[in-house]
Amino acid sequence: MADLKQKWKENAEGKMFVDQSCIACDACILSAPDNFAMHPEDGHAFVKKQPDNPAEEAACQEAMSGCPVEAIGDFGS
Repeated sequence: MADLKQKWKENAEGKMFVDQSCIACDACILSAPDNFAMHPEDGHAFVKKQPDNPAEEAACQEAMSGCPVEAIGDFGS
């Protein structure tokens, strides 16, 4: 389960976040490309835009359930 205390600082403010257990597999970016991005230097994903409509919310939930290391959380602030 994602750890709010370990979230990357690059995450957009809001409830969805990626923590430091990310292995840069690109699964979240493939599921929700409008909401996730890969850090160009550090090689980890982060939430670039919080979901703001039902389609994006569904895509982010798919990304979270598909994350092989459970690095995505949806209880941030």
